[in-house]
Amino acid sequence: SGPLRSAGISDRAEGAAAGSGRGGGKMPCKKKTYGKKTPAKRQLAEVFPAGEVLADKSRKEWKLGVPIGQGGFGRLYLADVNSSKSVGSDAPYVAKVEPSQNGPLSVEVMFYLRAARTDQIRKWTESHKLEYLGVPKYLAFGLHERNGNSYRFMIMDRFGRDLQKIFEENGKRFSHKTVLQLGLRILDILEYIHEHEYVHGDIKASNILLSYKNPNQVYLVDYGLAYRYCPDGVHKVYKEDSKMCHDGTIEYTSIDAHKGVAPSRRGDLEILGYCMIHWLSGCLPWEDNNDPNFVRDSKIRCRDNISVLMDKCFPGKNKPAEIVKYMEKVKLLSYEEKPVYQHFREILLQGLKAIGQKDDGVLDFGLSENGGLQTKPMQKNKRKAAAASKERNEAETEDTGSPVKKKRTTSNAVTTRTRKMTSPNPKKVTATRKRVQK
Repeated sequence: SGPLRSAGISDRAEGAAAGSGRGGGKMPCKKKTYGKKTPAKRQLAEVFPAGEVLADKSRKEWKLGVPIGQGGFGRLYLADVNSSKSVGSDAPYVAKVEPSQNGPLSVEVMFYLRAARTDQIRKWTESHKLEYLGVPKYLAFGLHERNGNSYRFMIMDRFGRDLQKIFEENGKRFSHKTVLQLGLRILDILEYIHEHEYVHGDIKASNILLSYKNPNQVYLVDYGLAYRYCPDGVHKVYKEDSKMCHDGTIEYTSIDAHKGVAPSRRGDLEILGYCMIHWLSGCLPWEDNNDPNFVRDSKIRCRDNISVLMDKCFPGKNKPAEIVKYMEKVKLLSYEEKPVYQHFREILLQGLKAIGQKDDGVLDFGLSENGGLQTKPMQKNKRKAAAASKERNEAETEDTGSPVKKKRTTSNAVTTRTRKMTSPNPKKVTATRKRVQK
């Protein structure tokens, strides 16, 4: 409890971080209901100058470099161990900083302390015979006072580019092999965090980052609003809440989330399915529509008839059989059911075999280096994809009478989303969050 309090985490938060102490072991889930959610107020951190020194809970000092990102609640800086040298552009670490009264960073710290400690990740990686596990490792956390204000900070390893930028620069296409390998790596991550009682709820290309040193490794980031779906072995009950409808990133969020149901394991797998379809085909039938009810209804129709989804995304092409099988298997999962992750992996491995490939650990993004691209944006393909998307949208508008469609926000824009956070107290907190790409 000492380290948590020294980082400025409340007793209530400390209880959530400490958890049951099961260390990832399986525990039977029981049903339990919780109270209503209340709004949370957020403030944005001030900009710190390069050279600002932060002392973590163990009194180790870290020096900040230039800011490299900003979210709805905090800021991201290059960082390094404190020394007489300035922090350069090749800094190996980053620092997340937010006002101490905000919640997301404390939730993220709790996630790492409870579910993603370095020893836990190492043991899991070894026992499951993985080359690596794409869950970030945090290094330190603490409180910092500046100009009479208190800030919470966390030091993390630095990562490379996010997949959304690479996806767009590659004409919104990834190769078949790369998509299936990404799916395999994300399944590894999801199995790990699910076994530790958390779901992510916002899997998407902008939340998947390349390793700074190895572009063949990907990491799922942003656990500031990770949801503890089964705290102390007590699974959330299926309950639709109209006040929480359409939670998440609209293109990818699960049908459960559209209905205001708390995130679950099947929701994460559904979201990953939408991502793989988008990465492979370059489109989703509802991606240009900002009406969440239309998007929800479209997803429900496609879930009920997956061939319709495949026809819309892969018109006149050979449909990827493994994606069909994957989505069919997700469809069969009940809300509280534990997925058999190996079955999903086997489906994707069969897909690799069908195209004459294997899971060799090499991700082909056309990278010359981590941060540069050999492949130029495919303008011709972009125009074709845009024309096809327009035709689909016009057809759906005529059939359904849906509102006029708006162009989807790109990765350079700020996305507003509402997510739920848990604590051991029955009261939940609603957090409205703006995201920017890292």
